[in-house]
Parts: sequence; C-alpha cells; structure tokens
Amino acid sequence: MSTPAKKKKKNIEIINRKAAFGYFFRDTFEAGIVLRGTEIKSIRAGLVNLNDSFCYFSKGELLVRNLYIKEYDFGNQFNHEPRRARKLLLKKAELKKLEKKVKERGFTIIPYRLYMSERGFAKVEIMLAEGKKSFNKRQTIKDKDLKRETARQMKNARF
Repeated sequence: MSTPAKKKKKNIEIINRKAAFGYFFRDTFEAGIVLRGTEIKSIRAGLVNLNDSFCYFSKGELLVRNLYIKEYDFGNQFNHEPRRARKLLLKKAELKKLEKKVKERGFTIIPYRLYMSERGFAKVEIMLAEGKKSFNKRQTIKDKDLKRETARQMKNARF
C-alpha cells in the first residue's frame, strides 16, 4: 500500500526589484511579521507589492509602512486595510543595532523580499541600505546593459 502524496506547497516569494536599483545594501536581517487572518490568505495568493514600502521605528518597535497586501476577496467585515503599518519581529540586539545605524545619516531600512518559511510563516527580508546617488544609478544601468549584451553574445556564439 502506498503512502498518500504530500501536498506540495506553493513557494511564495515577492521581491522589491526597485530597491536594488536605488540603494546599496549593507546588511540583511530576517524578520517575522505580525499579520491578521485575511492578510496571510492574500499573501498565500501572491497579492502583495513591496514597492514604495519602508521601515521605521516607533516606540522601540520596528514597523513596515506602505506594504500593500490586497484585501482578501472572501473576507467580510473583518477584512484588513491594504497599506496599514505592520509590526516586524526581530531580536532585541538586532533592533538596537538597526536603530543605531538608522540614526546615522544616509541609512534606511528597506523590505526587500517577502516569502513563506517552511513552517508556513510569512517572513520579510529587510536590508539596512544606503541611498545611491544619480551617478551610481547610471553605473548600475551600464553594468546591467553590459551583462545583458555579453549574455546575448554568448548565446549567439558558435563554437
């Protein structure tokens, strides 16, 4: 007799592509996020947008703002606000380190990736980031174009 096949979980991963263009990443942290029931259902459906979201400190807690989680279609009066502030869960030492760095000039905290852990929890990968100047952004575009061109040439090369 064969064992029943395990249900394969859909691997959810939402990435903020704009962040890599606009910031230099200095450090990475993995944080849990406090959600409501309808929010986790929308995340599992992939209805999330990280663009324009940012993190800030309020009363010693780290919050993420402008993280768009679409309202759950089958939610009732207990549905959530799409862009509400959500608390991030980190260890105290990590929070102190981040708060100290953010007080320095030029550093910010950007949510880069939202994904589901193996245990089914929603996790946010946040980056301690430093803003790029416009000439750095031009260099990033040049590097990306050069990489694309070399890949195109390698694909068309005949050995």
